[in-house]
Amino acid sequence: MPTHSRESVRQSIADRLLNSLEDLVRRHRALGLHAAEESALHAELIAAEVAHELAVARSALHRHPPLR
Repeated sequence: MPTHSRESVRQSIADRLLNSLEDLVRRHRALGLHAAEESALHAELIAAEVAHELAVARSALHRHPPLR
């Protein structure tokens, strides 16, 4: 894969990750919190979504490693 194309793919992966995380923040801020027990569940949901997005990005980056 040519360098330009590889870097373009990696940039696209990074852009997707950042956009996904920004969307996640917007969604969770819109939910609001009503009780202490909900806040713990809310935090766990956020952590799970962030972990998922990071795993997706990490997997994609492993398929398109940088040239050395």
